[in-house]
Amino acid sequence: MNYRHAFHAGNSADVVKHAVLIALVRALQLKPSALTLIDTHAGCGLYDLQGDEAGRTGEAAGGVLRAFADASPLLDDYRAAVRAVNEAPEPRLYPGSPRILAQALRPQDALILNEKHPEDAASLRAAMRGTPAAIHTRDAYELWLALLPTRTPRGLVVVDPPYEQADERARITATLAAAHRKWAHGVTVIWYPLKERPAHALWKDKLRRTGIPKFLTIEHWLYDADQPGIYNGAGLFIVNPPYAFTQALPPLLEALRASLAPEGHRGTLKAEWLVP
Repeated sequence: MNYRHAFHAGNSADVVKHAVLIALVRALQLKPSALTLIDTHAGCGLYDLQGDEAGRTGEAAGGVLRAFADASPLLDDYRAAVRAVNEAPEPRLYPGSPRILAQALRPQDALILNEKHPEDAASLRAAMRGTPAAIHTRDAYELWLALLPTRTPRGLVVVDPPYEQADERARITATLAAAHRKWAHGVTVIWYPLKERPAHALWKDKLRRTGIPKFLTIEHWLYDADQPGIYNGAGLFIVNPPYAFTQALPPLLEALRASLAPEGHRGTLKAEWLVP
């Protein structure tokens, strides 16, 4: 599945991903020790919702614009992160994960971004100007392993590829297993699109066989029955999520589900342990 993020900026998957990421970083920052935040597939960093790519699909109407129309206070942190890159009340620009993470930095934290695509890397440098982010243009999976263990006591790795390559899931699985051997206590977030349940179940089974014990899955299925041949939702795998995060997660997920449910559908958005 080819999922170029510029074409889907601000859609329902972005809303869930970024709302959960904000909550996760805040939970990690309950401890004062320094964090290293690493984004292996950083993308452009900032997206114009009325630009050529995002404007062509118009998916923000079912994502960030729904979240902005929702009154739930549980979405306040997410809306504040989007407002931070916009001058008008309604969002015209959408922050990618690099800008979301940069907003969360404390003085003791570090941010490392990686984007191999030359044009996207140039856009990323422009989007991150004025922030303390270090930017690399390496192979994402090589960089993921090379930077572990992090120099700070704790760290978070965000893996958010476009799934353009047929072996993307296999590379994620192999690299995650190797990363866990080097950095067993580290926190890792892996984003993925959902298209068909059988194929996704096969990948989850392969991930289960890595033997990683503390492995949370968050799945957002938009429709009450899968729509053949199209994008049906997205999810996150989170390795070693902190206790404070998992305890606060259910009401946030319910608020997101209610806000993003398409007309005529309830959808599902829930978290489960890969290994009970």
